[in-house]
Amino acid sequence: MNAAIIFGLLIALMLTGMPISIALGLTVLSFLFFLTTVPIESVALKLFTGIESFEIMAIPFFILAGNFLTHGGVARRMINFAASMVGHWYGGLGLAAVMACALFAAISGSSPATVVAIGSILIPAMVQAGYPKRFGAGVIATSGALGILIPPSIVMVLYAVSTGGSVAMDPEGKRVLSASVGQLFMAGVIPGLMLAFLLGLTTFYRAWKNDYPRMPRADWVARFKAFRESVWGLLLIVLVLGGIYAGFFTPTEAAAVSAVYAFVIAVFVYRDMKLSDVPKVLLSSANMSAMILYIITNAVLFSFLMTSEQIPQTMTAWLKSSGIGWVEFLMIVNIILLVAGNVMEPSSIVLITAPILFPIAASLGIHPVHLGILMTVNMEVGLCHPPVGLNLYVASGIARMGITELTIATWPWLMTMLGFLILVTYVPELSLWLPRMLGML
Repeated sequence: MNAAIIFGLLIALMLTGMPISIALGLTVLSFLFFLTTVPIESVALKLFTGIESFEIMAIPFFILAGNFLTHGGVARRMINFAASMVGHWYGGLGLAAVMACALFAAISGSSPATVVAIGSILIPAMVQAGYPKRFGAGVIATSGALGILIPPSIVMVLYAVSTGGSVAMDPEGKRVLSASVGQLFMAGVIPGLMLAFLLGLTTFYRAWKNDYPRMPRADWVARFKAFRESVWGLLLIVLVLGGIYAGFFTPTEAAAVSAVYAFVIAVFVYRDMKLSDVPKVLLSSANMSAMILYIITNAVLFSFLMTSEQIPQTMTAWLKSSGIGWVEFLMIVNIILLVAGNVMEPSSIVLITAPILFPIAASLGIHPVHLGILMTVNMEVGLCHPPVGLNLYVASGIARMGITELTIATWPWLMTMLGFLILVTYVPELSLWLPRMLGML
């Protein structure tokens, strides 16, 4: 009954058009004040202790690094490198877009930032080269979603933070620890590369079928020149992932290092950004960070309410008594997350659902790292379809296309992503093999 009241109140507040973060906070305060005896002072304490996490500090640093790279000309050099490698194939510029999105995703951690950085250059270039605008916008809108699957990923940090305080038991009654940011980053490498390959395959097939233009083959001198110009940006991938795996620094420290590194190469190496532009980048990063941290704060309160009312434990007991296994449970999870993607953005979905789903998944023997990657892929799909798919709105602004037209344009790639979601859901080793081989599990 309490669960119905809590979720009913939350949905009612969201339907008024209220921001999700405020709806979460009001739901918690209203329920605690009117229907429980929990001291209201505990809310203030939870507000501070809930976000007192070292891992949360990674979020503003990754956002700052992504903004420096977006404004610092790194994306343009990565596009030139990608075009020199695959531009001579069918749909060469489209394949270059997929490859550039994958590379930029590995240094930004944000899908909208990837769409802006790559799309603002490549969509006009594809149209000028003779590609239909629908094709270019569809490639960018969907490939940009790689920004939250290929590490570093802000969504993965949010998953690790939101499940960090949850109590979970496996089928044998042993305590299950939540996934760390480092484990999730390594787990995202193989699925991220595999999805990039599948999106590229879809792009190649459509270009081959419709005989879209091909670029002249670049010689080895041109390829080496493009690589040399982009190498400073590519080194950031090695710096972040290599540093985490080698144990030189934690994911949070890696985020801080990436922000400083991005500042240095944007201002002093490539010199595409002036020192006078830095305050503007800092301000925009602070605004985005504040928005996400505010959502996290209210989501932590909501998680506290779920735990105090024993809702995850009640749902776990019900699932066990109903005989639902891990196969059916993961199918239900996918449906819930895909439906939620129609009305909410990824950070809110993860912060609300992860603390509830994590104990249930653990009780069914589902690894927390597998669940984290599965949720991240669902968030990718949600970014690419209306009514709140953020990538669609960003890409439509760049391509000057209506949302309905762009939605139709993304369908071939979106169907590829849905097929990949099924594969990730029921083949856990895609997510678990690499961190297990590296001794992280």
